[in-house]
Amino acid sequence: MRVDLDDECVAPASLPRFQQAAVQSTRLSRLTYLTGAMGIIGLVVSLFVDLFSPNSLWTAVLTNSAASLLVLAGALQSAHVVSQWRAGVMAPPSAAASDDEALLNGDEQGWYDRVLGRISGAGTSMVGQVGLPVFWLAGWALLSLVSIGLIWNLALAGSNVGLVGNVIGGLLLLIAFALLVLERQFSNESEASWPEAEQVAQITKVAIGTLLVTAFCLFFSSVDRVWPARLAVLIGLLPGLVAVELLIRAFLSVFSPRNERLEPRLIASSFVAGLLRWPPRPLLALQNELHNRFGIDLRQIWAFTYMRRAFLPVLAVIIGLGWLLSGVHEIPIQGRGIYERFGKPVEVLEPGLHAGLPWPFGTVLAVENGVVHELATSVSEGAGAEQTLDPAEGPPPAIANRLWDATHINDKSQVIASGSGDKQSFQIVNMDVRFVYRIGLSDEAALAATYNSADIPSLIRSTASRVLVHDFASRTLDELLGEQRNDLAADIGDAVQRDLKKLDSGVEILATVVESIHPPAGAANAYHAVQAAQISAQALIARERGAAADQANVAQLHASMAHDQAAASSREVMATAQGADLRFSAEQQGYAKAGQAFLLEQYFSQLTQGLTHAKLLVLDHRLGGTSAPTIDLRSFTLPVDPAASTQSADQPSAE
Repeated sequence: MRVDLDDECVAPASLPRFQQAAVQSTRLSRLTYLTGAMGIIGLVVSLFVDLFSPNSLWTAVLTNSAASLLVLAGALQSAHVVSQWRAGVMAPPSAAASDDEALLNGDEQGWYDRVLGRISGAGTSMVGQVGLPVFWLAGWALLSLVSIGLIWNLALAGSNVGLVGNVIGGLLLLIAFALLVLERQFSNESEASWPEAEQVAQITKVAIGTLLVTAFCLFFSSVDRVWPARLAVLIGLLPGLVAVELLIRAFLSVFSPRNERLEPRLIASSFVAGLLRWPPRPLLALQNELHNRFGIDLRQIWAFTYMRRAFLPVLAVIIGLGWLLSGVHEIPIQGRGIYERFGKPVEVLEPGLHAGLPWPFGTVLAVENGVVHELATSVSEGAGAEQTLDPAEGPPPAIANRLWDATHINDKSQVIASGSGDKQSFQIVNMDVRFVYRIGLSDEAALAATYNSADIPSLIRSTASRVLVHDFASRTLDELLGEQRNDLAADIGDAVQRDLKKLDSGVEILATVVESIHPPAGAANAYHAVQAAQISAQALIARERGAAADQANVAQLHASMAHDQAAASSREVMATAQGADLRFSAEQQGYAKAGQAFLLEQYFSQLTQGLTHAKLLVLDHRLGGTSAPTIDLRSFTLPVDPAASTQSADQPSAE
């Protein structure tokens, strides 16, 4: 209802809301200061708690409670502005004295003061057109929204608050009881005497509900319970939604300039707060709003009346049909289903549509049908987090780095045997062993996987860890690095499959892959140094062995040459001796047969050999007379050729 002061037909003094405006204004002013101060104190305490204990339950409890009180303070201040305007209408201030004083001050001020006054007047005029209470309301709502947004964390863990939590919870209940008394007082006010009381009472319910829920969370909070912490965070939605609505209303009120001659309207009215009533009637507020603003009465429309009457029967029929249809189940092509009738498994359903008893008499548990999974024996804590996919054409991700100095999320540290001489010790290596598995295709495997195993990946991982510890306890690093990967993976897979079969888990191991076996990343540098020293030692040993082999080969060559030379010399001497022996035997036989003729022949033969290169002059004392034989010496040339001499001697001389 608007009141125009220029209208003489309206007498504000006769209206009840104007008569009690002064008392209402004073009361609302005190309540605004009180609730605003409690809200600010709660935010400050929450800030100090967050500095020393971040992500704590206390932060969510204190911040949400303070935000609800700040929203209530904004609503009380908005109602206080309306009551103050009415009180000003009943007792208007004297403007004549203020005008004279402003005129005298204007004559005494200089040009600088007048410029500042004009700037201040322009700003004051703009604020006056919009209304300063609008900015205050927007500020309260924005502060509440920012506070709730800063502590919003649905992953908050449970905590044990102890005796302090009970004390603070009791204090919150006392504040909620005081607000309940205040809400009852606002609700008992008539619309004629105080039109804004109903709207303020609704926003007071928001603060009461927030305080009650936060106190309830403090009473039931413990380390083992997570829901009190989550509920303490979620209750911030209630004052947050009201703050959003008040902020929107404050923004929209900028487009309706304020007129001092018209009665202001309460801006801090909330549709969300109006839903907090019992029984809940969300359409009633919409119906009243349409009737008051646009004059549309939905109760006069026959269609809506019929829908209201037929709503419950139609809803009951729809609920009944939906309950009957809950017995129809669709099994996807990649899945199977175990049908339970009254909680007892009856059969394994294949893919397709199946009908049975409706819930809860008949239920179907989903089971995989041939879906293949890959499981690593070890996963770090950060692996469960959501990871972004790397582009196909981009650089490889960091997880693809297979160097030993990089830690991988799937690596598992394992203790293996080690030996040095006659001493036994152990070593630590990192390995990445993966299992490819699926639930067996038979009905018995599906039942076993569903009812005998609560968490199949955890079962496989624990079984594999036990098998790896038992298998690698007797293996050394050289055996692991030298053994074939396929044989090692087959041994591990067979052992894990045997254990899973003993447990009747219904899991089938399809393949076992040993991705890598290497020392831990922290010992990579030391292991590299050990490897470098070992390689250097082996290279030095090989170099010395090569030099020794070279010298041995040279010595062997020299010895072989000396041996061969000695063997050849001895053979020559032996052959010469044998030749001399044979010659002696032949000469002996020739002498035995020929006698003196053989000796003369040997004499001439030796003489021929000795005179082969000699200068020869033969003189015979028997030469003389006329019939003596004559030797023609012209046929001989130097050196003397015995063969030619023989031929010339046999021929008769021409002379």
